[in-house]
Amino acid sequence: MKALSRHERTSLTNTYQNGTKLMMNNLMHEDLARAQMSARLGEAQQIRRGRQQAAARRLSRKAEQAARQARLALARAN
Repeated sequence: MKALSRHERTSLTNTYQNGTKLMMNNLMHEDLARAQMSARLGEAQQIRRGRQQAAARRLSRKAEQAARQARLALARAN
């Protein structure tokens, strides 16, 4: 088997390094996409919790109002 020339070794090294750089670049993009997805998921969960709390407050106010009206109706009936 014939030994590789200096030019061939340099070419192979450059090809390997370019492939490695491309792979690392792809991994960085994947990590960034993962981080962005995680951030969006966290934001969506926070918005959902806020909406649930707002709905719970509305229901609580309605229940308090119904209780006031019931007490008022009882007071008028007596």
